[in-house]
Amino acid sequence: MKNKMVVIVTIVILLLVQLLSGCFEDEKSFNKKPTVVINYPETYDTVSKIVTISGEASDPNGDRTIKSVEIMINDSWISVDGTDKWIYSWNTYELDDGSYTIYVRAWDGDLYSDTKEVTITVNNPDVVESNSHKWAIFTFVGNFPDDNESKLGNGGLYLAEEIASYLIEEKSYPTSNIYILFDDGYIRKDNGLGKRLMSLQERIHEYDVFYAAATKNNFISVIDDVVGSSNKFDDSEVFLWLSGHGCGDNENPATGGKLFERSSVYLWDDTLEDNELGTLLQNLKSKKTCIVVDACFSGGFADKTIYNMPELFLFNSKIPSNGRVVITGASKFRLGYASVSTGPLFSTLWFYGLYSGDADGYKSGILNSGRPSKLNLFKDDIVSVEEAFYYARYMLKNDANLQNYSKMEPQISDRYPRKGIFGSSDGLVLG
Repeated sequence: MKNKMVVIVTIVILLLVQLLSGCFEDEKSFNKKPTVVINYPETYDTVSKIVTISGEASDPNGDRTIKSVEIMINDSWISVDGTDKWIYSWNTYELDDGSYTIYVRAWDGDLYSDTKEVTITVNNPDVVESNSHKWAIFTFVGNFPDDNESKLGNGGLYLAEEIASYLIEEKSYPTSNIYILFDDGYIRKDNGLGKRLMSLQERIHEYDVFYAAATKNNFISVIDDVVGSSNKFDDSEVFLWLSGHGCGDNENPATGGKLFERSSVYLWDDTLEDNELGTLLQNLKSKKTCIVVDACFSGGFADKTIYNMPELFLFNSKIPSNGRVVITGASKFRLGYASVSTGPLFSTLWFYGLYSGDADGYKSGILNSGRPSKLNLFKDDIVSVEEAFYYARYMLKNDANLQNYSKMEPQISDRYPRKGIFGSSDGLVLG
């Protein structure tokens, strides 16, 4: 009887061991490999300049355990931005033209996904067409703060695309010479307030213009490209629009804390001070350049403080120069304002005055406050960027619907075609 009991107990123990070990093995094998896909670019695509590589990763187990996504183009794996929706900016300016393979993998903390790959062709043309001597750069950053109350939405992107369409359709700007840098390169749900939806290059576009994230490296690369390309031609024209959050003290109504500080704006991953932009543009030879910086406390980009008063020489940005009109959406000491759906207020007014023709004949007025022409003598059915500035300033001061924004005090430095009262009497007309 004893022997039978020993045999029975032994059998039960063996069964339990096998059962438990099977459970352990099943639990270990339950973690399936993550998956990853590349949405853009696709195999056989030809790319140039800065390429926004994007895609998605997922966990088959459904417990959202994607820890990282990695990319390899030049023999080493590096982490990209994001996990379930990921993005990577690849700068091809310094690369040789030719074929490249992009490899991507996802990691869930335990297992790597199968590696996905696409093979593309890099082609950065050296020669610009003889009739394409116009360049435009648009940069807008509005949705990097964590709190939705501070976000500016997608309105700035939509306004940038409107102005770009105007330059293409009405002013003969080639699509290949137009750059739009926005946020981290992604459109977000709920007009910028929600999660990532798709990358800019995955969207359906009216025109085939260049899109990328508004990172500092991208911004510098694009500026360098435009400076180098436009300098090859004596008749080059450059338009630069930069907008988003300005750096300053919103609780300081007198100076915004900027009395002894430079004007600066936020890019996606860094800030850009006015003298940094001045340095980037110091080699630009174009004698027909319009620069618009629309952000809080931005007057320093035009070497102005407030009420058309010049900046202290120690804080000069070196941006104003002969052949340039530099415009800011607010003074160095004042807040600017923006709509999450239509974009920054000053730029919206400025652009409306420009394309509608309503700004025709507007003059500087007292302290550059703007005034309409009382005589048709000053109207010629052509609107300059300066007339559009004075129109916007006038509307901010005199439109009853804009009373809450009358203290923005936009600033202008007009040195087109050269410095001086008489030197800048001819307005800069785009196109």
